[in-house]
Amino acid sequence: MKISKISKPVWVLGFISLFTDFASEMLYPITPIFLTAVLGSSMTVVGLIEGMAEVTAGFLKGIFGTLSDKLGKRSIFVKIGYSLSGIVKPLPGIFPHLWVVIFSRIFDRVGKGIRTSPRDALLACYSDNNSGAVFGFHRSMDTIGAVLGPLSAIVLLNYFPGNYTLLFLLAAVPSIAAIFFTSLTKDNHKLNLKQNEKNIIKNFWKQTTKEYKILLTLITAFSLVNSSDVFLILRSKNITNSDTTSILGYVFYNIIYAVSSYPVGIISDKVGKKKIFVIGLLIFSVVYFLFAVNTVSWIIWICFTFYGLYASFTEGIAKAWVSDITDKKYIGSAIGLLTTCSSLAVMIGSVLAGILWDQFGPTVPFLVSSVVSCIIAIILYLNR
Repeated sequence: MKISKISKPVWVLGFISLFTDFASEMLYPITPIFLTAVLGSSMTVVGLIEGMAEVTAGFLKGIFGTLSDKLGKRSIFVKIGYSLSGIVKPLPGIFPHLWVVIFSRIFDRVGKGIRTSPRDALLACYSDNNSGAVFGFHRSMDTIGAVLGPLSAIVLLNYFPGNYTLLFLLAAVPSIAAIFFTSLTKDNHKLNLKQNEKNIIKNFWKQTTKEYKILLTLITAFSLVNSSDVFLILRSKNITNSDTTSILGYVFYNIIYAVSSYPVGIISDKVGKKKIFVIGLLIFSVVYFLFAVNTVSWIIWICFTFYGLYASFTEGIAKAWVSDITDKKYIGSAIGLLTTCSSLAVMIGSVLAGILWDQFGPTVPFLVSSVVSCIIAIILYLNR
């Protein structure tokens, strides 16, 4: 397999994501514990905080994607978004209060909403007939951070049991590294993207292709059955009766995701994004079927292995596919709308999955996701 050339700006964006996810995933598993065990918050409060944070990020992705199209600038939003997230992450370690955690978590997601679509548009602007490789490489770098973060948290808590404030403070180290790399980002000045259109959203929707609209519809529909990964961890614990196995399984999934994203991206540039994405949906369907019917502990590792492959076959590939079929000046809007719709659908899907789990047990929500995702894969494959 021929290695696709990755430009310096893409490397820079990769390191920004690596260090940011390092800090984020270092805190993600311990924040609920910090809220409940240290600050005495209820699970309802934890759920509300996460809900507000994700809704905020979901809406802002679309808004700032369109704004970056209108201004013809991407890097300024990358700098603001990542810097904001980096600054607010360590605050609960300095001021260990409930409202500080709420402020930190929500504004961390505000930063994500500001940066995500402009960053993906910037990646597209630096791709040259290798969008799959570019987005796959970026997902690999991002996911390496998602592996290092929780592993670091486990090691630190082993040496400093219960010292959650220390973890919040140490999260400042990778956050500062990410902020440093944002100073190296710049727009692709070879492209003149500035627009004077008054209603850019209307013009974008008129000019966008039928292929994009179909893709948007099907990915949003799929997101309704692609509930939060928390349910995978809970199901793993349900099967294995082990917190450690469940968490390590999730870390293992991220390792597979990180290792496979770049080569899968390269392959997608050769055989087509559609084929790779359809295969990814079918893998998802099989994995969720196994989670539904499996009762054997060691099969969990097979499930997380293929779940990592599913992620590499779909996450970056979808954005690369959108960048291939969208005019460069509208990429921020196209990816922003896609991420907003899928984020909100995942939230709704997570609520529905929770209700189904409570009413009928864990098998039913996983079977529903398996069947629906398989149907969507078939529709996408047959659509010409």
